[in-house]
Parts: sequence; structure tokens; C-alpha cells
Amino acid sequence: MGIRITKAFQPLTPESLKDVHAYLGVYHLAEPDGTIYYIGYAGGRTLFGLNSELQREMEARNGKPAMFRYEINMQYLSRHEELLMLHVADHGELPERNRRELKHKLGRLTPA
Repeated sequence: MGIRITKAFQPLTPESLKDVHAYLGVYHLAEPDGTIYYIGYAGGRTLFGLNSELQREMEARNGKPAMFRYEINMQYLSRHEELLMLHVADHGELPERNRRELKHKLGRLTPA
């Protein structure tokens, strides 16, 4: 198993969220062209886990199309940081929204 999320992106729609349940985990949000604009997580304080986080994200888009993929993971904080570091290693910077929200420094990750 690699460190990348290998699931395919799917449209962020009410229909696609029916299969996402109340698990803890991490997720990518992307523009329709596949550009990741946010890496988030659903943690222990999230009422209905990944489902409610992705519902909230969908509502915040106000009908603007987006894509998502997710990974169920009980170590969501560590995995979230790992995905952020991986994105920086691949693209040289954090996704747009994470740049505005991240309040601490990240370590470095050099994927093989």
C-alpha cells in the first residue's frame, strides 16, 4: 500500500454522498479538472463523520461543481498531515484553501 489516495475522484453530489457513511477519515476536494483545492478530515468531533463534512463542503459550493475522494482512517490527524506534506512534495505548495487555514508548520516528506 502506497501513501497516496488511489481512489478515483467522483462528483460531489447528493447522490454520490449516499454511499459515504459516518466514518472518521480524510478527503480531497478538487475542481472538475482534478486540481486539488483542499485536503480535509472528519475527526472525532464531527457529528456524522465524512458524510457530514462532505455535505457541508457541498453546500458551501452553492451548486458550483466539485469532485471528491476519501479514505477511512482512524489516525485521521496523522494521515491529514501526511497528505498535506505529500501534496507539497508533488506540487511545491499546499492546496489553495489549506494555505489560508493551516496555522502550523509541516514537516517534509520525500516519497519514493
